[in-house]
Formats: sequence, structure tokens, C-alpha cells
Amino acid sequence: MKYIAHIDGERKQSLKEHLYGTAELAGKFAGKFGKKDWGYCCGMMHDIGKYSVEFQRKIQENSNQRVDHSTAGAQVCYGAGGFYSFLSYCIAGHHAGLPDHGNATDIGSMPTLMGRKKKKIKDYQAYKEEIQLPEIKTVPFAPKKTKDPDFSLSVFIRMLYSCLVDADFLDTERFMKNGSVDRDKGESMDVLLERLERHISEWMKNPDVDTVNGRRTEILKSCLDSGKSEKGLFRLTVPTGGGKTVASLAFALRHAVKHYMDRIIYVIPYTSIIEQNAKIFSDILGEQNVLENHCNVDYESKDEFKPMQLASENWDKPVVVTTNVQFFESLFANKSSKCRKLHNIANSVVIFDEVQMLPNDYLKPCIAMIEELINNYGISAVFCTATQPALTSFFNNQIHPVELCPRMEEQFKFFKRTTLQYNGIIKEENLIQKLGGEYQALCIVNTKKRAQSIYKQLKGEGIYHLSTTMYPKHRKRILDEVRTRLRNKEKCILISTSLVEAGVDLDFQSVYRQLSGVDSIIQAAGRCNREGKRTVEESQVIIFRFDEKEYIPNQRQQIDVTKDLLADEQDISEPENITKYFEMLYHFRGESLDKKRIMDEFKNKNYNFAKVGKEFNLIEENTKTIFINQEPEADEILHQLIYQGFTRTAMRKAGQYCINVLEGEFEKLEGMGMIRLVSEDIQDFYELVNTEQYTSDMGLNLNLDNGMAIFC
Repeated sequence: MKYIAHIDGERKQSLKEHLYGTAELAGKFAGKFGKKDWGYCCGMMHDIGKYSVEFQRKIQENSNQRVDHSTAGAQVCYGAGGFYSFLSYCIAGHHAGLPDHGNATDIGSMPTLMGRKKKKIKDYQAYKEEIQLPEIKTVPFAPKKTKDPDFSLSVFIRMLYSCLVDADFLDTERFMKNGSVDRDKGESMDVLLERLERHISEWMKNPDVDTVNGRRTEILKSCLDSGKSEKGLFRLTVPTGGGKTVASLAFALRHAVKHYMDRIIYVIPYTSIIEQNAKIFSDILGEQNVLENHCNVDYESKDEFKPMQLASENWDKPVVVTTNVQFFESLFANKSSKCRKLHNIANSVVIFDEVQMLPNDYLKPCIAMIEELINNYGISAVFCTATQPALTSFFNNQIHPVELCPRMEEQFKFFKRTTLQYNGIIKEENLIQKLGGEYQALCIVNTKKRAQSIYKQLKGEGIYHLSTTMYPKHRKRILDEVRTRLRNKEKCILISTSLVEAGVDLDFQSVYRQLSGVDSIIQAAGRCNREGKRTVEESQVIIFRFDEKEYIPNQRQQIDVTKDLLADEQDISEPENITKYFEMLYHFRGESLDKKRIMDEFKNKNYNFAKVGKEFNLIEENTKTIFINQEPEADEILHQLIYQGFTRTAMRKAGQYCINVLEGEFEKLEGMGMIRLVSEDIQDFYELVNTEQYTSDMGLNLNLDNGMAIFC
């Protein structure tokens, strides 16, 4: 009997051919971290359940009947004992996702590994005629390179799983497309380094460290020289205006060429910075070499983007720009679609831009994962920011970060462009009076309601409001207007929430910042005298707090620590005080730095991959989406969604006209009859029907009175 894996019309792929093809690919992928034998074995055993008569009948008859084909390989590997038992997680989950371990009482119908071990499946013993269990010769990891063997083993299983599912997808794709796969892996690191060196050649001729450009060149040269260092953990602590984007790219390319590394991965907290940085990288290196992978990018709508869409599935490009959410949620996920790319993180330079934005609720598991990738998967990590968090104590003593910025403290003194002034408690009416006397000023407050309240009282020519009560396209228009007025030296007062603090290029004469975390205040200060055209003394950043208490989710401890530092009359912009701030904050947070107890789910070889996959969510605000239909394009998109279906491409376009509101605000809007569900086909997607509640200057009015409800 000829055993078949896949059929495409008249063409058939034999099961033996598929298993060998997948094994070769999985072995090649795992070879990047020295475990080719493990990858090969996993690939060879993953589909042996297809040797059952029932599966062969199903595939020959093109039947919809379900026949379990993934449990067989898991049972064989589990029964072989020793190292082979770890492969059972990967094989059991290569379609359904990595399972939880479960316990001895689990029955065969349960989705846990223990349940799968007991599951009764169709006879697959014919596999022995064509396939043998390959030998595993290496150990999962060197014991000296870990402080938590269980966590290291769980990451090893994830990496093998990634190798398996990507190899399975690719071998199947190769057959189904008859070997014609439209994939473009981009150019080599040597070519990209040469391209960067040509781009910066003129900059490198500036030796004058008494100028801004000379200082940027000094930092850039240091990063290039440091690229020849041994792999490990690095920090690039560069003040605002120091040119860290290109400097970090220079380090990464030189480092990748030196150590024959495969790719550079930028991990960034905000999509606004991603789009900005990806454009810089594309302009220097060529668009075909830079992959953006985040919720706002769409590679599906045009044929010419097909290679990029394929690359986004497994990050097979030399430069990948992604988000904290995408990066870490993938590393703690259990589904094949998210995990497929993980093996391509191995042997990469990973740059964490604005590293202080790593989520405090998950800080311990995130740092444990970075350490694991450094120790056992050949990555070099770069922590890049102007406000370097105190993360060294979270690493094993064997890992010591190397600072890439030359004369770091001297650079901070040189690039200092503002004077920070703490004014203490202020009443809202007094703040409004001060802002009324300004010509070009930015005021950042901690809540959307406060921003709206201040704006309403100041409202007039040259006064603007900006917050997430406005949909993204609306915010972009406001920012364009603000930039134009600043450029033309016209009056411009902007009342905003923290969304302008990073990745938004604005230059105000003065900045007012409500008390918040030190890192947020310093980011806000970066919007004052950004171009360095005014003196430090006349560029004031005024820190204040209101006399009444406000509910500010997840910010209470940051505010309290900053308040303590300011009470001691510390200059919070100094690097040593930034370090002190983070040390105090992490001390107060304690166990809540692993809020969901993620690390406890990987103990005693009892690993709960599925549970962690559900619980590891970096963005946990319970919000509802409201579509604002006030532009012709928005109306067109809404019509398309209702009558043509909720495709991913259409939903991405719709995102430019959506805002997210908290549940309490949503309930008020619903109770007043101001919103309606767009379609039964998709939950939590609503349209604002009371158009008067959304204005062109302020977005969605959050001043809601339940008494406004309309009774029919």
C-alpha cells in the first residue's frame, strides 16, 4: 500500500516523502541552536498517525471525517522515555497547539498531554515499514547556562515546536504549489552593512564633538566599533536627539556580520514609532529587506506584497520591526500560527527600543525569556532608551550588560535642552490661567476626561486637543495642523494625554506635565526645545499635580515613587536618578512583576502551555470598539463590512476610524442609545449613532450623564 500525506488534483505526496521533507527542514531550523537531531526526530515522527487505514481512506476519498493523526507520534515518543518524551508536547500540539501537561487522573478525551497519552486511536503500526525513531544525541541545553532548568526546558520545547510547525507548513506549501513558492528572503547582512556604511559615510567625517552632529557621529562610531564585541547583553543609553535609531542599526549590522547572524529584530512599544523606524530602515536598506509585523500593516491586499505576507508568517526577512505585544505574546503562546516564527529569533540581534516600556505586570517572565534567548539561542539583546530601567539584577550573575554609548553621562549633559521645575499642587483653574498666557505650549495630563475638561475651558484660536477619544486618522490630522502652526511660529497650545510622549516629532517652547512616572516625564520633556534652538533656561518643563485624587489605572506606584524623588529635590533627568526610580519601583512592585504567576506554570516538568497562552496578555484593558462614521471613506468601509463580510483587510482599514472605550463608558453610551452593534457576525464592534457626541475638535465627549437616556 502507498501511504499518502497530501493530494492536489492528480498529484500525490507520499507520507514518507512528507515526513523526510519535514524532518530535513525542522532539523535545519533546530541546527541554528545546535539541536538538529531533535528537530529531525520531531519532523520524522509528527504525522505517523496518517499510517492508519482510516486516515488513508479519508484522504483518498476527500472525506470530512475527522481522524486523529497527531496523537500517534506523541504516544510513541512518550513511550520511548527519556528525552523523547519532551517531543510529545510538540507532536501532540502541531495542529491543536501546545497542550497543558495535565495529571494522572486525566482521561483519554481530555486535551492535556496526559489525556493524549491514554487516548485510543486508530492502528498506525504500519509506520514501522517506512519509518524508524531517529536517535537523539544531544542534551536540550547546557546545565551551566540556566538558573531555572524547568523554564529552560519549556522554552526548548517551544523552539522545537516552532521548528516543527514551520517545517510542516513549508513542506506542505512546497508540494501544494508544486515547488513554486513566492518567497523572498531579502539580501545578506554583508550587503546591508555596506549599504548602511555608504549612507553614513559623510556623517563619519565630522569629528567636532562640540556640535550636535559631531556628538551623534561619536555615538554612531562607538556602536559600529562595539559591533565586533562577543555576543551577549548590551545597553544603548542615549539622550533624546542622540541618534539612537541609526546608531543601534549600525551596531546590529556590524554585530550580525561579525557573528554570521541571520536577522535583526526591533521590538518597539508603539506602532507610531514602528512606522517611523521602519521607514528609516527601508530608506537605508531597501524595502524588500524590512518586514513590519504589527496590527496596522496589511500585506494581503495587493499581489506585489505577497512575499511580505508570506514572510510575516515566520519572520523570514533580514530586518523585522515588531511590537512588544507581538514579540512576547508569541514567545508565550501555544498556537502554531503565533509560534511558527520563534525559531527565527535564534541567532538574531534583538533590539528593545524604549525598553522601559516592557510591561511591569510581566517583567519577570519577559526578562527570563530574554536571558534564555541569550544563553541558549545565540541572540544578542540591546536595551535601547534615554531612560534605562534597572534590569541588571533580574539577570543571572553571568550576564553583564555592555554600554554602547561612549561617555554616557557627558552625552546627557551635552544634550540637555530643558529645565525641569516641580511646581507641586495646582488647581485646574490656575493651570488654565497659566496656559492662557503661553504662546506655544504642550500640556499632558493623565486622563482623557481631564484633557477634555481643560480643553473646553481654553477653547479658541490655536488651541488643540489630542487623545484616544479621537480615531487614529482624526489624531493624525490634528498633529499635522499642530506641526504646521509650530513651524510657522503661530500660537499653538496642545492639551493631550500621554500618547504624544513617544514617536511624535513636536517642538514646543514649554511643556506642562502632570505628575507621572519619571520615564513619562522625560519623554514629555523631549517635546520641548526638541531642535535645540532655544536656551535650556527658557525651555521650561513644569511638573504639577492636581489637588484632588484621580483614578489612573496602573500608574499609582509610578506616581508615588516620582513624588518621593521630587520631594528629595532630585534632578530626575540625571541617569543615576532614573536608575534609582526604577529600583524603587521594582522593589515596591515585588511579586506583582509576575502578576499572573507565569513562571509557576513551568515547574517539575509539568508545563501548562495552553493555560499560559490564554493568560499572557500584555494589553488587558477591558474595552469595546466603537466605529465613528463621519467621513466618506469610513462610510464606504462600514458598508463593505456589513455587505461583504468582516475580512482582516477591511477590519484593519476600519481601525483607522475606531476608538476603544472602557466598559463603564461603554455602558453609559449604550444606556443612552448612542451606539448600536454593527453586525451579529462580530462581537464587541459597535457604531456611534449619535453623531453629535463626537466633535471635530475633541472626539468622543466623555462627559456622559445617565439622565440623557432616551425612552421610547
